[in-house]
Amino acid sequence: MTTTHTTTGPGTTATGSGTTTARARVASLARAELTLLVRNKAALTYALLLPGSLTLSMTTFSSDIDLDKTGLNLATLVLPGSIGLALILAVYMNLVGVYVIRREELVLKRLRAGELTDAEILAGAALPAVLMGLVQCVLMVAAVGPALDASAPKAPLLAVLGVAAGLVLMPALAAATAAFTKTAESAQLTPMPMMLVSMLASGLFVPLDVMPDRVAAVCEWAPLTPVVDLVRAGWTGGMGAGEALKALATAAAWTALAGWTVRRRFPWEPRR
Repeated sequence: MTTTHTTTGPGTTATGSGTTTARARVASLARAELTLLVRNKAALTYALLLPGSLTLSMTTFSSDIDLDKTGLNLATLVLPGSIGLALILAVYMNLVGVYVIRREELVLKRLRAGELTDAEILAGAALPAVLMGLVQCVLMVAAVGPALDASAPKAPLLAVLGVAAGLVLMPALAAATAAFTKTAESAQLTPMPMMLVSMLASGLFVPLDVMPDRVAAVCEWAPLTPVVDLVRAGWTGGMGAGEALKALATAAAWTALAGWTVRRRFPWEPRR
């Protein structure tokens, strides 16, 4: 007995035995988004080249910071920072534009008319950017590590946990930001506060240890700080189990807050 397949809409496929699984629907939408991403040469170039360019610039700046009292060297400062920067640029800033443009083009509205759930629509749209972010993190390790003579990670599991937490957190924050972004043009501006906060207050290229105590205490709660702390601890090994759990809990709290914002405020049609 054969099974026939007919396409019923974006991300949904009817079969002789019933509807598709959530995994198949998300994968189908992700393939479509990946095709659009590959065709968008400007966005692809921006996401792939800008993290490396900014890392090179920030390396010059970071080399002037006195790291003697921080327990860090230039490699353990810049390498985790470059990974955090890749997450911000390749995943977060890229996805804000994707969500807003798809909403303005009524793509999201049409997708909701099919089998796809809201979570599947957002996940499918995010998956190509998440994969690109993961590739960027690997490229940063492969390029920045040897360039700065970085040693092998002392606690690689912490670095993996940090990257994983970032790859979950960034799409959630992107969807939350898109909820407050009215047009595709403004999608170039609304992610800037998050980017600036991350670059200045999350320890990407300026360690919190060199900041005044009160400032550092506030910066510890910035969205990207726990991710950077975990990745950096992967190379330095200077994080206990309790600190790692606190960092993961902080990242999870920001993810949950972003998810709650999306459920309450995300508009699925153009905002007029």
